[in-house]
Amino acid sequence: MLLQVSILVLALLAMVGFSVVLAKVTLTPSPASEDIVTSNLRPGRSLRQYAEDYTFLAACKQAGGNLVLGMPFGVLLPILVPRRLRMVRMVLLTVLVIVVVELVQGALVAGRAFDIDDVILNTAGALLGYLLLGRRLSHRYHVLAAGPEPEETPARKKEAPARKPRPKPARPRTGKPTGRTGKPTGRAATSWTRVRQGVRAGFTRTRVRKG
Repeated sequence: MLLQVSILVLALLAMVGFSVVLAKVTLTPSPASEDIVTSNLRPGRSLRQYAEDYTFLAACKQAGGNLVLGMPFGVLLPILVPRRLRMVRMVLLTVLVIVVVELVQGALVAGRAFDIDDVILNTAGALLGYLLLGRRLSHRYHVLAAGPEPEETPARKKEAPARKPRPKPARPRTGKPTGRTGKPTGRAATSWTRVRQGVRAGFTRTRVRKG
């Protein structure tokens, strides 16, 4: 419990510190750029401008800075949001925060303007931070927070139902069917009776002839 609370407090403090840095970077006025900067609502427009008008180092600094600025969202937010659908929640919260920041700096800060490409780059940085580090850290934290699973007591364990023995297939009977007394029954009894009568009649005729 102590370790869980410590991790949560550290994540909150890191999120607060990151919010301060984000506000300082994005909400600081830039009077020198007031006549140059314009709002951008077309995805990819600023990225194309970086590639055409900026030097390679300046373009990497501008695009890479937005990526790095979004990474803390992917590392810290998965710890603070519920475990279920944490990546989706992290992306939605990142987009919401960045859009609010862009709207505020475009409306209130001199030399700043709303740029949809900044939202895209910050969100991509959050996803990159989540895949590199945030997924593992949040998984370990939530597993630690869930605690060990309670062991099942003997009373809760259900007994497995006893398997009923399968009836053995009846073997076909060979020979003549007999009744309880061992004598043939049915048609076999009739044939046997005729044979006995024939034998008796033969003995009777033999005795009559001898007499």
